[in-house]
Amino acid sequence: MSGFWAVFWLAVVLKIPIVALLYIVWWAIRQEPIPEAGPDDGGWGLRRHRQPRIPPPRPPRRGPHADPPPPPPQRVRVARARPYVPSGHR
Repeated sequence: MSGFWAVFWLAVVLKIPIVALLYIVWWAIRQEPIPEAGPDDGGWGLRRHRQPRIPPPRPPRRGPHADPPPPPPQRVRVARARPYVPSGHR
């Protein structure tokens, strides 16, 4: 009986979003376009004026005018421990 529900799920339930998408596209195609507002619309139309973009901050200066980058950390070598040998075995 579980095979029936798997086929039902794949054949019916998963098609619902596809049918909904097709309906939305069909509905959008049928809509009439919205006329653009002219300059004499009383100020309620789409405005094209934007605020000027603020440039991003400049990166820090390198070279003779800036502090040198910090030195890399010192390498650390780890001494290996001797393998454990029981006292009765040599």
